[in-house]
Order: sequence, then C-alpha cells, then structure tokens
Amino acid sequence: MNKTIPGPEDDKDQGKSEYWYRVLKTALDLPGARIDRASFLQTELSKHFPEEVVKRAIETRPAAAGIPKSAIHSIAMANIAWHRGGVSVVSFIAGVPGGWWMFGTIPADLTQFFWHVAVILQKLSYLYGFPSLTDKDQELDAETLSIFTIFIGVMFGVASASKALGVIAEKVAEQVFTRLPKEALTKWGIYLLAKEVAKWIGVKLTKQAFSRVISKAIPFISGFISGGISWIAFSVMSKRLRNHLEGLRLSNPDDGVQMHKPFPE
Repeated sequence: MNKTIPGPEDDKDQGKSEYWYRVLKTALDLPGARIDRASFLQTELSKHFPEEVVKRAIETRPAAAGIPKSAIHSIAMANIAWHRGGVSVVSFIAGVPGGWWMFGTIPADLTQFFWHVAVILQKLSYLYGFPSLTDKDQELDAETLSIFTIFIGVMFGVASASKALGVIAEKVAEQVFTRLPKEALTKWGIYLLAKEVAKWIGVKLTKQAFSRVISKAIPFISGFISGGISWIAFSVMSKRLRNHLEGLRLSNPDDGVQMHKPFPE
C-alpha cells in the first residue's frame, strides 16, 4: 500500500529531514557510491549486445536502442541479487553486539544499507532510461540529494514520490539529457516535494531505531535479526522501484535488436 507524506502541520519533525539528508550524504560520500552511467551500461550491455547497440543505448537510453524489456529485467534482477547479498552480510556483522560503528551518531549498518540502496537505484535508473543522476567528482548539492530522495521515496512506497518520478520520466522522455537537469526541479515542483519525502523517511528511520537497539541486546542472534531485516527490506524496496521504472515511458522498448550472445530467461 502506498504511503502518504507528512503535511505542513508536522513542523515538529523538521529535524527528521535533516537527519535523513545526513544519512544519505554519508552514504553517497563512501567510495563507489556514485555510478558512472556510461561505464555501467557499457559493462552490463556489452555482455549480450553488439557494440553499436550498446553505444546507442548510452547515447540515448536502452529502450530507445531497441534492447528488449526482458533483457533489461534480467540484468536488473542480477544486480539486485548481488547488492542484496552484500547488504545482508554487512548488516549481520554490524548487528552482532560490539559490531563496528562509524560516522558518529549514524550506525554503520544504516550507512552501508543506504550505500547499497543508492547504488542499486542508480543502476536501475540507467537500465530503465534515466540520464546521470550525479557527477562523480563534484560536491553533493541539495538538488542531487533531492533527486535521490525522490527515488528512495518510491522504494519506500511513498505515493507522491512515485508521481514525482513519473513527471521527471515524462520530461526526460521528451528530449535526450546526459545529466538530469537540476535547475528544472523547482519548475517541475520536485524540490519542495523532496523535502517532505525526506521528512517522512527521517521519521520512519528514527521510529525504527528502537527495534534495532533491542535486537542488538540479544547475543549473537541479533546478527541474524539485523541481516534478515536488511535482506527483506532491500528486496522489497528494490522490487518496488524496479516495477515502477518498468511502467514508465522511458522503459518502452523496440524489440528489434538481435543479441550476439544468448540471454538467459
């Protein structure tokens, strides 16, 4: 079921959005968090498609290059599975009493969870037709954090975030962008909505913190609890985003391209 975001009357939770942005920025500042779109598509698509098709997919988008939706789906699922395994292992380690912590008040399992979330959302967005969401070597700004927040809002099931991402997809489909135009966020009504989504996520994270603390009080088993929570949460969130992206205009393919290697169904 889709969730609703808090309204203006929830000013007392304003600090929650700031907490969320700290979590997100910490995750995005970790090594490997920012995915180069061209390199990722080159690596994934060249395993199954001719070079001219891969080049066209990078210059436009995979669907516009004629790559079948079934192929994009399979590549997406493989990437989700890889990150799901990684996020669960580290959550198990961090869940054991005495497990490592980092970045002051932000726990390591939370940071690494959203590292994987940030990475997989970029990979899925590029497979399903979005331009680059971030510049690898540039300082993170409010607009970039807003874009990521919208995507993650979709992963949490926030209805307004899903609607906003649909608006962005329609705008992107109208012309070819190499980088999502940050200056258009205000014009499209995305920036203010992202702030409300950030508040909603911040509230959700702080409310769940107590259950995390309780789980850490149970010797050894806490690791399994933490790892299991991360496995389920990451699976649900990734599937929700993938399903949403598959339904957008950007993902409509032209199945006229022949693969030079058989693609597993």
